[in-house]
Amino acid sequence: MLVSRSTKQPESVQIVLVSGESVELPSVLSDVMLRVAQLVAEGRHVTVLADEKLLSTQDAAEILVVSRQYLVRLIDRGEIGAEKVGTHRLLRANDVEAFKTARDAKRLAALDRLTTISEELGGYDLGAKP
Repeated sequence: MLVSRSTKQPESVQIVLVSGESVELPSVLSDVMLRVAQLVAEGRHVTVLADEKLLSTQDAAEILVVSRQYLVRLIDRGEIGAEKVGTHRLLRANDVEAFKTARDAKRLAALDRLTTISEELGGYDLGAKP
């Protein structure tokens, strides 16, 4: 499969299948496909989920890279929303993604603070000898 910008419309993408058949994607989908291609080219992992999709606690835990038990504690503390269906807890995919984005932003901010403190204390001064 070859992905290229179409010359017909600058905001569209045309996919040419191995069979030679070409399919033009709507601009909304082409933007998503191009972003996915960029992320994959950078070596990043990509997960595409429908916003309205409901996830089990196990599926959500795998997306967040945490244990299911830890995720249940987050739900119990109200840190991430879930619906109870019978005895099962289900999470909306967009809620899981929003939680992951916020969590990752907090982690990066904390890492930046640690880096700043370490730099101020000379922790990155490679030329210094103890």
